[in-house]
Amino acid sequence: MYKTIVIGTGPAGLTAAIYLARANLSPLVIEGLQPGGQLTTTTEVENFPGFPEGILGPDLMDNMRKQAERFGAEFKNGWVESVDFSQRPFKVTVDGLGVLEAESVIISTGASARYMGIPGEQENVGRGVSTCATCDGFFFRGKKIVVVGGGDSAMEEASFLTRFASSVTLVHRRSELRASKIMQDRARDNSKVVWALDRTPLEVATDEKGVKGLMVRNNETGNSELVEADGVFVAIGHTPNTAFLGDQITTDPNGYIVVNPGTTETNIPGVFACGDVQDTRYRQAISAAGTGCMAAMDAEKYLEGSMVHDWSESLDK
Repeated sequence: MYKTIVIGTGPAGLTAAIYLARANLSPLVIEGLQPGGQLTTTTEVENFPGFPEGILGPDLMDNMRKQAERFGAEFKNGWVESVDFSQRPFKVTVDGLGVLEAESVIISTGASARYMGIPGEQENVGRGVSTCATCDGFFFRGKKIVVVGGGDSAMEEASFLTRFASSVTLVHRRSELRASKIMQDRARDNSKVVWALDRTPLEVATDEKGVKGLMVRNNETGNSELVEADGVFVAIGHTPNTAFLGDQITTDPNGYIVVNPGTTETNIPGVFACGDVQDTRYRQAISAAGTGCMAAMDAEKYLEGSMVHDWSESLDK
């Protein structure tokens, strides 16, 4: 029986573990298939406070893990297959570990960026391929960039990246965009944005220096073309990692966990959510860490109330 089980080890989960451990709650942290979350695939992190020279993503996550361990957090590696929030204690079924019980649960499983699934993409993530303009745009100052996508996120990323890039080519496989009119107009009014619509991405092209562009198929002619660029930003959406929850936790139409405004509370008392799994807007390491702190404090307050309630019931008996 654990006071709190934290599912996930990105900035949110690790921050929650630090706060819980310092409160003497000895949390158990379940690491998934990618301990440390998306930052472990990032090279230089320059916008996390406290590191004026920047820090490598894996190093930042390793430091946070060590900090949580120092205060008594326990880590176990495994994949959460299912949860049972219908009764207390809550039950968490983990592949290789069996059924674990907890008085409270913090869900910080994040959201996975969707990729194109083309050659040259995955092997160059963090080396010219990115899914976060605010994280990596600075590294492409004065360079050519390709943004892939046709929704609001792609328009926003393209407009943001024009602050740094010499030009931003927006590639979309259809001739029409899914983005709202106001977002399209904003991008079209930007002189640095170049349009390459009705093009299907085929391969991230590289040479000995790194990424050199995106090979696409012109859907009108059928011919292959190289869109020259120093960086390729994929903006085709994110998928929150919530499938293991079934229908026990309230989510929005896109699968993100819904929390009570200003808190990390879900629809089930004692179950909390933090980080990108409930964040449809910011998706930054520092904002995830902030909600991790909130979740730990919410869980601590919940546990205090539960313990008082249990103690009062025992006196009545």
